[in-house]
Amino acid sequence: MSRVTVVGSGASGVHFALTLLEKGREVELVDVGTEAPSPQLPEASLLELKEQLERPVDYFLGDALESAVLPQNGDDIYSFPPSKRYAFDRPTGFDIRTDGFDPVYSFARGGLAEAWTAGCYPFSSTETIDFPFDHAALADGYDEIAARIGISGALDDLSRFYPEHAHLQPPHPLDEHSARLVDRYDRRRQWLNERLGCYVGRTRVAALSRALDGRPPCANLGRCLWGCPNRAFYTPSLTLEACRRYPNFTYTPGVRVLRFVSSAGRISGIEGKGVDGAPVRLPVDHLVLAAGALSSAEIYLRSSAPEPGPRHPPRALSGLMDNRQMLVPFVHTGMIGRAYEPRSYQYHLLGMGFENEDPKHYVHCQITTLKTALLHPVIQKLPLDLAHATRMIAMIHAALGVVNVNFHDDRRSENRVEWTPEVGDAGGLTIRYRPPSDEGERIDRALVRVRRALRALGCVAPKSMTHMRTMGTSVHYAGLLPMSSEDRPDTTTPSGRSREFENLHFADGITFPFLPAKNLTFTLMANAVRIAHADF
Repeated sequence: MSRVTVVGSGASGVHFALTLLEKGREVELVDVGTEAPSPQLPEASLLELKEQLERPVDYFLGDALESAVLPQNGDDIYSFPPSKRYAFDRPTGFDIRTDGFDPVYSFARGGLAEAWTAGCYPFSSTETIDFPFDHAALADGYDEIAARIGISGALDDLSRFYPEHAHLQPPHPLDEHSARLVDRYDRRRQWLNERLGCYVGRTRVAALSRALDGRPPCANLGRCLWGCPNRAFYTPSLTLEACRRYPNFTYTPGVRVLRFVSSAGRISGIEGKGVDGAPVRLPVDHLVLAAGALSSAEIYLRSSAPEPGPRHPPRALSGLMDNRQMLVPFVHTGMIGRAYEPRSYQYHLLGMGFENEDPKHYVHCQITTLKTALLHPVIQKLPLDLAHATRMIAMIHAALGVVNVNFHDDRRSENRVEWTPEVGDAGGLTIRYRPPSDEGERIDRALVRVRRALRALGCVAPKSMTHMRTMGTSVHYAGLLPMSSEDRPDTTTPSGRSREFENLHFADGITFPFLPAKNLTFTLMANAVRIAHADF
């Protein structure tokens, strides 16, 4: 039986590989695979770390204060801590050009989801109407992934947007701030539902509330942002560990794959560079690209581009999609002067959804009550001197929160990834993106509803503090080689098989023909399982 070579150890790649391993297939996974640092004082809470670490400033802000968000950084209100920096390190020689897009790459063992916020929201049958397969196959994938990784949540008012799936663990306990928001929603539910099309409920998160496969439940250490030290918070590197226990699995780290080698529509090998810069070539029977939509696109373009020369235009794939995100900070007046709860789950426990006339255009929101998040970016934005701003933050700390508002995206020809071939390994990747012409109007309408909903929940959301994140920073990339039932160039079959190369599959978001407003990682994993069952 032929070996399957998977490129990329992110959420898609590891679950595709594990599914094949469970079916008895021989799998090799090739990856750069930058490793995470070992957790420090794994039994300590976040506040205990401040007291017990020899140099806590190095842990929280970095030895060069690189994680401090300074006023000259513009409107940024948070930064990844030093313990997560490894997830964004780039190999030597990595270079891209961008136009209207600020992409985030990861070459970590586990990929970008090593630094995710664990939101797991299944796409509905309405949201996958453009996907050329029966939604039931994706639903089976959601069930399988939920059993593997552990997802907590509840069936409530948000279930109208999040289809039910099996193996749902109980939700995490609410902190006082979140509990008060839910209580206020219960009292204003009818008005919010009927007047704003707004529904509030529990988010679904890949963090254990009950033990699963040797992983303990969340210990409420308050360290979610810095990295869960006890494995209750799911990351793909945990599934990679599971793959490595199979005798029919080979893990090949330290390699950045650059291209595949092919002849007459069939791939025979992959070429890349080791971390030392030395060339690497590996034979391939069947290749699966799961390196993330942008990296998979680069490998595909680099491999299929014409020979360099003045008459050859750049090779391009169009239809790049990403979710626009707006951050809406708020103050819950009922929590002013109260103490915050540092020993609790730190990411979003609540979500808010807004119906639209077209169900595909649902607006998805995550509500995070700020507890152990770094507050200096907020302090420096207050129109006060440092002493008064610090005293005010102490008074309103427990009342602070932020709504992350997500919008859907469609494939458009102007949004593209281009590869310009040059001699040797050199070449140029350019990522171009332009928002839809009606984006401003769409955002304004949604934000009016969000602020009205927050007022109904007893919160104040200063309009001046609303922040539009640049395209690319949501890291929800998709659409460059869409699945299609029609045999067209630069598409794949419904099961992710390339139409240009018979032994090539794609198992990441590059094949999605539409991008709902929701976080897509849960669907990436479920779709990878679907593809592994469909064609292998």
